Amino acid sequence: MQPPSACPCRGCIPWQGILLAVSLLTFWNPQPTAQLTIEPVPVDAAEGTDVLLLAHNASENVVGYTWFKGDITDSRHQIVSYSILTQTATPGTAFSGRETIYPNGSLLFVNVTQEDTGSYTLQTTRNDFSNEVATGEFRVHEKLLKPYITSNNSQPVESEDSIALTCEPETKYTTYLWWINNQRIPDGDRQELSNDTRTLILFNVTRNDTGLYVCEARNPVSFNQSDPLALNISYGPDTPIINPTDTHFRPGTNLSLFCYADSYPPAQYSWFFNGSPLESTQTLLVPNISTNNSGSYMCVANNSVTGLSRSTTKIITVSEPVTRPQLIASNTTVAEQDSVRLTCISNDTEISIRWIFKGKPLQLTERMNLSSNDSILTISPVKREDDGEYQCEVSNPINSNRSNTLRLAVTYVPDPEPGLSDGAIAGIVIGAVAGVALIAGLVYFLFFRKTGGASDQHDLTEHKPSASNHSRGPSDLSPDKVDEVAYSSLNFNVQQPKQPTSATSLSPTHRENIYSEVKKK
Repeated sequence: MQPPSACPCRGCIPWQGILLAVSLLTFWNPQPTAQLTIEPVPVDAAEGTDVLLLAHNASENVVGYTWFKGDITDSRHQIVSYSILTQTATPGTAFSGRETIYPNGSLLFVNVTQEDTGSYTLQTTRNDFSNEVATGEFRVHEKLLKPYITSNNSQPVESEDSIALTCEPETKYTTYLWWINNQRIPDGDRQELSNDTRTLILFNVTRNDTGLYVCEARNPVSFNQSDPLALNISYGPDTPIINPTDTHFRPGTNLSLFCYADSYPPAQYSWFFNGSPLESTQTLLVPNISTNNSGSYMCVANNSVTGLSRSTTKIITVSEPVTRPQLIASNTTVAEQDSVRLTCISNDTEISIRWIFKGKPLQLTERMNLSSNDSILTISPVKREDDGEYQCEVSNPINSNRSNTLRLAVTYVPDPEPGLSDGAIAGIVIGAVAGVALIAGLVYFLFFRKTGGASDQHDLTEHKPSASNHSRGPSDLSPDKVDEVAYSSLNFNVQQPKQPTSATSLSPTHRENIYSEVKKK
């Protein structure tokens, strides 16, 4: 790697020429204002690559450069020097043959090794024999090889062991990252990383720590990942589960029981029937079972690594299908307010009984009572709504069966037809009689007025003075003079009878002053 103006030169020039050159450089080059600096390119380099130490801001009146290994200008660590006046390079005691100096003061390292890592110092010499010093450094990193994981425990047990995983090999200037099942592993309550992150510690491991672990090594120039390490945590067995969940079976069927317990490594299984050992298999098969196969079946799961065992017991019942029950009643025809007892008769055992009324499950009321085994239904008192068809149904876990239909008839006295009360009937009768009497009186009154009106008119005419023979005088207007008056009156007075006590105790209606006529002259 060479800068455009860099070209290493060798050769000799007479001292007169050197002084002349120095004079010319002094005349034409003003004093620099910037400070001399060193820039490593790159700062971090991989082994076998090249690194250039660039010199910046060197004075114009510089006549020579000298490079040293380290941060001091010691002749024992001198790498190379260069004279601008003679354009010659002179190696020092620390020269390895892989360094090249350029006329601008830059230094090139080729095919660097890790031993080249460190700081380097450049000293410039001016024409007035003054010096300026600057230091730079670079690091050389090896290209990382594929790492691998080691473990301090090949078979950790849950809640008993801790485990340390280490990423190998150890290299300088390297950081390490950890992954489990493609997820980054941060520090946690049960996890801890070493200071250099190369070792991952898992405390009191659990089954949740099981998985594929990967470590990743990184340095400034390369990175690489290990192959996954499968970490298995020994645990269990947990309490086993027996399938199927059914506990009742028909005779003649095949009984197949499967036992499973979560465990690592996988558990070993053994079976016991009523305490007696059976097969040491995970699945137990009993063909063509009968009632003799009813009993207790126990599965035992064992883990040889953890040394733990767990068991589960299942009660199996082999039952015959239930037969049809018979329903009888203490009386199939019963009067309302009496009692009745219905009995469900079954020859089967270990059954449950339910009652059916009009094709639907019977809804018990406070008037109904069931015996302790539900086989007897007592209704007291009976109501007319209890009339209908009854059945009982017996069942076991295998099947169910309904009884014959029993018709319960409930007799009762019908309610009277809705109508008028006795008092209302009496009131209607009295009102009718009074109405007849009123009509009769009116007829009589009208008839009397028609037949007797002529004679009354004649009598009144005889006593009335005529207009031609009598003239009204002052005496006629006297208050003492009373005109002749003729009137008649018709009174009806109907007496309201008392409320009768029964329909047969009605008395005739009494009437007073049905008709009266008064005449006054």
